[in-house]
Amino acid sequence: MFKQVVALALMAFPQALAHGGVLSIAIGNTWYNGWAPYDSPTGQTTIIRPWSSYNPIQDATDPTLSCNDDGTSGALQLTAPITAGEKITAYWNQVWPHPYGPMLVYMAQCPGTTCTGVNSDTLSWFKIDESGLINGTIYDGFWGDGLMIADNSSWTTTIPSTIPNGPYLIRFETIALHSLPAQLYPECAQLMVTGGGSLAPTTAELVKFPGAYSNTDPGLTVDIYSNAAQTETTYPIPGPPLYGSNGVTSTPASPSGPSSTSSVPTTSISSSAPSSTPTGPVVPEYGQCGGIGFTGSTTCASPFKCNVVNAYYSQCY
Repeated sequence: MFKQVVALALMAFPQALAHGGVLSIAIGNTWYNGWAPYDSPTGQTTIIRPWSSYNPIQDATDPTLSCNDDGTSGALQLTAPITAGEKITAYWNQVWPHPYGPMLVYMAQCPGTTCTGVNSDTLSWFKIDESGLINGTIYDGFWGDGLMIADNSSWTTTIPSTIPNGPYLIRFETIALHSLPAQLYPECAQLMVTGGGSLAPTTAELVKFPGAYSNTDPGLTVDIYSNAAQTETTYPIPGPPLYGSNGVTSTPASPSGPSSTSSVPTTSISSSAPSSTPTGPVVPEYGQCGGIGFTGSTTCASPFKCNVVNAYYSQCY
């Protein structure tokens, strides 16, 4: 049903097919429909903050950078309950077209008892999740954006178990580096966190939007098609250090919904091919070619190879 809703939404806006944003969020077995930016705001109610356009933000100082809007909540704004340590999944329009760039997730605690009525531009944000260049080179490597696409154009992150209880905004962001200036796609949702701890983010971990990035940030100005990019294997992810500095990134959800797999460090993702001998018809770039329980073809179209993303998913790239 969700795929049908997304497909109908995209058919209604053919001019925006190259872009998009977060169209739905899942917490456990609860699904929340997203905001429809090209529809009238009258009557729209969702946990996602209103957002203005499928088009990217291409200026790091843009006043809409916090949540892709003017910072305000909706007239019928909802807030989703979530337990610290629980997973949350954001779904983008399918198939997301930009595989080169990082995935980032931020949170910001709101003053008082609710985020409704609080302008997101006034908040201090901390980064809870990131995935940049996973392996290969900047020119043709496998990125966090590619991992999001591989998992049904979705991203699952875990609410840190140590954050204090209270109202929060969560900010999912994908950055596309296929063109310059870089294309930034942020969307936010309102949460009420319970069952948390007492570890507040440090001053060094807190940033403002706009303010966290600059237009000269090397993570936003990198030319992935340059000669230097063909041998460069490191990428500076924009923004502050991760909250808690534990280096843990998210494991994507299964196509049917949020994953029950625990988070894994970025460094544990292997680029080695599956041990089985390639068989079957060819699989196109970014197609699945292996993983526990997978029964399809393991032969990638030339010149791509089958690479292990995690135990349950291998991909051609």
